[in-house]
Amino acid sequence: MLYPIEPSTTAAVRAAGSRGLRAAPQGVSAAVRLDPLDDNPWHTAAACRRDEAALFFAPSKEPTAARLAREEHAKQVCAGCPVLLSCREHALAQPEPYGVWGGLTAAERRVVLARRRRRTAELRTETQLLPVRRGRRIAG
Repeated sequence: MLYPIEPSTTAAVRAAGSRGLRAAPQGVSAAVRLDPLDDNPWHTAAACRRDEAALFFAPSKEPTAARLAREEHAKQVCAGCPVLLSCREHALAQPEPYGVWGGLTAAERRVVLARRRRRTAELRTETQLLPVRRGRRIAG
């Protein structure tokens, strides 16, 4: 099922793939593809299904002020969404390169992913530094 988009972008959306939700490539009018074979139907309860997809995806050459206002409006829609966290985790796992997903812009998602990578690396390093205690019993 495709959200309403310009007919010329339908082929571009199909070319983007058929895994779960998909954003149109940059420079293409906003579009989202919902794959009916997706095993994770969280998106059926998404608040954004009632809104025009253009609110969540930037048109090409959008002025900065207009982009910021559009993104803020999209985040307000996301704030009341019952599947906000599922949407956000989907966008981080894919990772979705465009649009507002789970209340985060693409740039904000990149920051979250970088923090997660850094934290994972820190935890791995801490785990490697812990002394290995084999066969020792604690007195008591």
